[in-house]
Amino acid sequence: MEIELKYRIPDMQTAVRIWNDELFSEFEEADSRMEIPLAAKYYDTEDCDLMNNRISYRIRREGERLIATLKWKGTNEDALHVREELTMPVKSEEPDPKPFKDSEIGEEVARLVEGKELHCILNTTILRKMFRIDTGEGIFEVSVDSGTVSTSCGSEDILEVEIELFSGETDELLAIGRKMQETYGLIPENTSKYSKGIRQLEEGGILKADEEPQA
Repeated sequence: MEIELKYRIPDMQTAVRIWNDELFSEFEEADSRMEIPLAAKYYDTEDCDLMNNRISYRIRREGERLIATLKWKGTNEDALHVREELTMPVKSEEPDPKPFKDSEIGEEVARLVEGKELHCILNTTILRKMFRIDTGEGIFEVSVDSGTVSTSCGSEDILEVEIELFSGETDELLAIGRKMQETYGLIPENTSKYSKGIRQLEEGGILKADEEPQA
């Protein structure tokens, strides 16, 4: 399961400040800072069978690695995003759900897409700057993301911070989020990058979702 807070950053100056400030310096893990380019493609059938079942399927290049991810059963409220997630390393950007075949969600995806072609419906290009903090009670990853979400209907700029819970309690995650929100004037973001792309396609008349995507 993925549990994270997501906030919009008001401007690039604030993004730089978050990265350079020492707000959590006493808890920051040594040598955990890194910058990594992320390039993701999200796939679905022509009939949007995955989206209409609240499932997202992406293949993302993370530096030199390729990682396939399924996300499902998502809830987003007051910046808190909670969803089921399964990731697998893959060798190709060609969509193929077979790596997930031994899981229950993999079986469901295989059933939904059987006999249908998967194609890219949206992509994201992000520069992620991240570091980890260890409070002694929990471990969290802070990521400052800048980039774009693009579809055949256009693109949207992304400037946001994510705080992901790796271990510990959600209450501490929320406390860290409140501290960052108050310090930097952050705006709770309840729409995922995937959902932003789906919204572009809906506004462009390319598709109509049966319900609001949550992945």
